[in-house]
Amino acid sequence: MTAHHAPQWLLPDWPDLPDSVGVLCTTRRGGVSPAPYDDGQGKGGLNLGTHVGDAPKCVERNRDILRAELPAEPAWLTQVHGIRALDAALVDHDAPPPVADASYTTARGVVCAILSADCLPVLLCDTQGRTVAAVHAGWRGLADGVLQEAVAALRNAGAGELTAWLGPAIGPSRFEVGPDVLEAFLSPADRAADLLRAAFTELANRPGKYHANLYALARITLASMDVHRVAGGDFCTVSNSGRFYSYRRDGVTGRQASLIWLK
Repeated sequence: MTAHHAPQWLLPDWPDLPDSVGVLCTTRRGGVSPAPYDDGQGKGGLNLGTHVGDAPKCVERNRDILRAELPAEPAWLTQVHGIRALDAALVDHDAPPPVADASYTTARGVVCAILSADCLPVLLCDTQGRTVAAVHAGWRGLADGVLQEAVAALRNAGAGELTAWLGPAIGPSRFEVGPDVLEAFLSPADRAADLLRAAFTELANRPGKYHANLYALARITLASMDVHRVAGGDFCTVSNSGRFYSYRRDGVTGRQASLIWLK
């Protein structure tokens, strides 16, 4: 294990967050993982992903460091870029993590968590502080409806007006995609198709290539479900190598976590 600095947490700037809701986002700083999972500054990294090639003992220690800040063990998921949303209170911590890309809860002290390294983490809660959710929203999940599934789950659980925070993800000037990604969002039946198209900027010197804005795509999708209180969207994982892991930048790399719970 590599020597480490104190962890550097990212506390969301989320004006509509109720006092009864706890949130935390990790960075790559403050763990024990060696390169290429380190902190980018010669010290140990806080990699929380068990599936990226890091030594299991390092990941376990990193998760212990995070666990000290939380009311309970997070409900870790096996994320597959799908749209399944499950009740985090039903996750068995002694079993392999269930396959899902979002979790929600109405139970106090249950921690919803997702891992990311360029994909968009979205945290959700209702303004009364009765329900929360964490969503793994890469472009494929966004196009297929993972946010719709998570919002529906919260509303079925009794949520009132919803608010969202968009965590660290690949920024719009660094996310180059092809026409397949554009077409995935532009269903002819989608009433927001024109708005969604505006989240793609064609590159002048590379016809058929675009910069995609995950933050804009998420805001448009949330607005289509009457979720208008949206904060965040201020980061770029690719551009900030000293703070965040980025798969697109580094290939082999760690994962940071975004977490939310009811106090």
